[in-house]
Amino acid sequence: MRRKTTDDFIIVYLSNDVSDFELELTWLKDHPQPYNLGECEFHLAFQAEDYEAAHKKHKEMGCICFENEAMGIYFIVDPDGYWLEILP
Repeated sequence: MRRKTTDDFIIVYLSNDVSDFELELTWLKDHPQPYNLGECEFHLAFQAEDYEAAHKKHKEMGCICFENEAMGIYFIVDPDGYWLEILP
């Protein structure tokens, strides 16, 4: 569908004509070793219908583990310690 390239990474988005699901593949140019599930580079992302309300709720719950305000995204951590990305 589309590709985003910067000096630090390349992101490729894949989709099909059957659903609105997208798969995002990220390649970090300076990543020194094979990817490992424990690094949280592998994760699911969810688009929130009401991003501000979701952010408020997750902040109140204390489950936001990382926030990138410049990109307008944040991550919450599930009970198993895996990160879930929240998008507007």
